[in-house]
Amino acid sequence: MNLYNNLLSEFAKGQLGYAIIAIIAQSCIGAIAAMLILMNQSSPILMLSQLFVVTVLCLGFNMSVLIHWKPKPMFNILIASLLVSILIIIAYLI
Repeated sequence: MNLYNNLLSEFAKGQLGYAIIAIIAQSCIGAIAAMLILMNQSSPILMLSQLFVVTVLCLGFNMSVLIHWKPKPMFNILIASLLVSILIIIAYLI
């Protein structure tokens, strides 16, 4: 929890700069996850539900930056977006 609080306070100090960098990073990672989902030949329902989750989380963070949310919810959405995208990438690459 101490690491989370340190990262959150650092994010809050330079919110605009970190948010711009985070948009680029999480959009690229989300795009890679979406590409791997679409390349997989699984059932359409599973594929579309995974694609929906990745897309909603990535767009949710972008929306939180655009409406200038407070740092904590913005940071939480960023973490959720990155974790889900990275987990999907790892799942499809194994």
